[in-house]
Amino acid sequence: MARTTICVVKILLLGSGGREHALGRALVADPQVTELHIAPGNPGLAALGTLHTIDVLDGDAVVALAREVGADLVVVGPEAPLVAGVADALRAAGIDVFGPSAEAAVLEGSKAFAKDVMREAGVPTADCRVCTTTEEAAAALDEFGPTYVVKDDGLAAGKGVVVTPDRDAALAHADSCSRVVIEEFLDGPEVSLFAICDGATALPLMPAQDFKRVGDGDAGPNTGGMGAYAPLPWAPEGLVDEVMRDVVQPTLDAMAARGTPFVGLLYVGLALTSKGTRVVEFNVRFGDPETQAVLSLLKTPLAGVLRAAARGELASLPPLEWHDGAAVVVVSAAEGYPDVPAKGCHIVLPPDTEGAYVLQAGTALDGDHLVAAGGRVLGTVGRGADLEAARAAAYGHLAKIDFAQGFHRTDIGIPH
Repeated sequence: MARTTICVVKILLLGSGGREHALGRALVADPQVTELHIAPGNPGLAALGTLHTIDVLDGDAVVALAREVGADLVVVGPEAPLVAGVADALRAAGIDVFGPSAEAAVLEGSKAFAKDVMREAGVPTADCRVCTTTEEAAAALDEFGPTYVVKDDGLAAGKGVVVTPDRDAALAHADSCSRVVIEEFLDGPEVSLFAICDGATALPLMPAQDFKRVGDGDAGPNTGGMGAYAPLPWAPEGLVDEVMRDVVQPTLDAMAARGTPFVGLLYVGLALTSKGTRVVEFNVRFGDPETQAVLSLLKTPLAGVLRAAARGELASLPPLEWHDGAAVVVVSAAEGYPDVPAKGCHIVLPPDTEGAYVLQAGTALDGDHLVAAGGRVLGTVGRGADLEAARAAAYGHLAKIDFAQGFHRTDIGIPH
């Protein structure tokens, strides 16, 4: 099938993290893109386009900025603006937007809602109980037994999940949340698969694996992600086709049947269990840090694909094309993360090379100095002919970064 030519000239990208820096790099690499505007952005994104200071949760403000800069497409990076209905405001104004409606974004905004949709669509996932009281939580923990899995029902920036053999710790987490989903533990390795969706059709990206816990060997608390790699040489043959058939398409069909078609990026977190593939969670935006690795390998220009999704035209596009080799991203976090990260430490970055570069996440400028301003501060991306070469590129480049209060895992890219 011939590819539809979709002209994209000016793009407004919402967000300020490493995911958005990766998206920005991919978007400006598309020859169709002549201008990139970012709100609010970060110092790394400032090198790719024009930064704007607005409240990205304010739909009217986003619409006004999109009109002011003449945006042909708005790409929403983080989940919070989506749950707040920013995509709805843009669509109502007649502006193409890549991102789901507020109603569709509840797939991430409420884990209980996502479980209902999965049940309705016949998507394989863990059995669960939704609990709002200590008594309900205690009963659910006893029903499933260890290892305990307790998830805050709402948005928690990747840190609302506790997986532990300690019943007291599991119950304490449940008590700290107004509503939780407690579910059976899923064994086996986890995989992230992204699908670009237009409400009816979806195109899969390359599977990746991330490292959620803060320390080497998966020690310590969950984080928003300490690193990732792609592709997965150990993944079962046919995994992507299976997930698109058994998870993504049924979910799109179920959402459309509810009158809330899903347009945007569906992030499917998977566990490859002894009983088969199971969905761990849905997110409604590019996952971070996997996006940083996956987009570095994408050969197909991204902007036209995202605008095709926004316009319901994905069926006219061929499968995505990929560069050979592998990519690894290692996150550098600020001392104290994920609890109270230290801020203000000066950072000096090495120049990009052909095989490695740094994406900025929690950074800011203090005069002319780059400083740490968040928990996950940097993502060092390395590419190579294979996973070992990509790891060497990433860690070799990271060693040249001057970030005195930063730390990172040393085992990113080793399958787990």
